[in-house]
Amino acid sequence: MSIDTAPATRPHSDFAELSRAVKQRGLLERRPRTYVLRLAINMTLLAGAWTLFALVGDSWWQLLTAALLAVVFGQLAFIGHDAGHKQIFRGKRANNVVGHLHAALVGLSFQWWVGKHNRHHANPNHEHDDPDLDIPLLAFTPEQASAKRGVLRWMAKYQAFLFFPLLLLEGLSLHLSSVQAVLRREVKAVRLEATLLAIHVVGYLAVVFWVLSPLQAIAFIAVHQGLWGVYLGLSFAPNHKGMPLLPADRKLDHVRKQVLTSRNIRGGRFTDAALGGLNYQIEHHLFPGMPRANLRHARPLVREFCARHGLTYNETSAAGSYAEVLRHLHAIGAPLRAGATP
Repeated sequence: MSIDTAPATRPHSDFAELSRAVKQRGLLERRPRTYVLRLAINMTLLAGAWTLFALVGDSWWQLLTAALLAVVFGQLAFIGHDAGHKQIFRGKRANNVVGHLHAALVGLSFQWWVGKHNRHHANPNHEHDDPDLDIPLLAFTPEQASAKRGVLRWMAKYQAFLFFPLLLLEGLSLHLSSVQAVLRREVKAVRLEATLLAIHVVGYLAVVFWVLSPLQAIAFIAVHQGLWGVYLGLSFAPNHKGMPLLPADRKLDHVRKQVLTSRNIRGGRFTDAALGGLNYQIEHHLFPGMPRANLRHARPLVREFCARHGLTYNETSAAGSYAEVLRHLHAIGAPLRAGATP
C-alpha cells in the first residue's frame, strides 16, 4: 500500500485543536477507580482459575483450565500494556509497580517490553525502525522475503497459511526475549527483572508439576502458553499488519504516521474487553496515555478530524482485519512461490 503525502490540508498543524478538544472533555484524565475495579476482577479471575486448577487435580480436564488461564493471562497483559503507557495513574512509580507486577504474573520483562513497545509507537510500520516488523518467522516486506533462506524462506512462501499456527509460539517468544534482555543487561533494573522472572518460572513450574503428572503437566503448559500466544496475537496483529508500510526514506508528520498505519476494529463493549481496548488503535496511537475506557469516547472526535482533513480512517470488523492481514502475507510470499525474487 502507498501513502498519500500531499493532502489538501495540513492535519499536523491542526492536531493541537484536536488535542484541546480531547483535553476539554477530560479524556486524558486518569481513571484510577475504573482500573482498580478492573484489577480486582482480573485478580479474582486469576485466583479463581488457580483454585479450580487445585480442585480439579491430576486430570486431563486441566486442559480446559489451561485455556481459561490463557484468557486470564491475556487480560493481565493488557493491564501491563496500559501501565507501560502510564494510563492508570499520574505518577510513574505507581504505573511501574502495576506494570512490573503484571509482567511478573505472566512471565515477561516489563522494562524490555516497554522499550520495545515505545519504539513501535514512535515508528509504526516503519520498515527498519518498527521492532514489531522484525519477526524472523514472517516476512512483511518484499525485501524481508527475498532475504529469507532455508526453512525460513519456505515458511515465507506459505506464511498466510502458517500465520495462525505460528501464533501458538508467541508466548514462548515473549518469554525467551524477556530472559535474553535480562541476561544481556538490556534493562535498567536487572536484579529486579531477573528476580521477578525467576519467581514466575519456578513458581509456575513447581505448581504445575506438583499437581499434574509429567505428561499432563507438559500438555497443560503447551495448551496454556500456546493459547495465550494466540490470544495476544489475535489482539495485536489486526492493529497494523497489512496496513501501509513506511520505507526508510519516508518521513511523515505525527498525525499521518499514526493514523494511516493503524486500523480500528468495530464492536461493542465485549470487543473492547476482549481486545483490551486495542481495537481503538488509531485513538491509542494518537493519544497513547489516554485511559483505555476513554478511547471509545475519543473515537467520534478523531473520525471527524480525519474526515475534515481528508485522512483515511481505517476501521473494519475483526474477521475483516484478519483477512487483510492474511492477504498481505500471501501477497508478500507470492514471488517466492513463483520462484522469483521479490
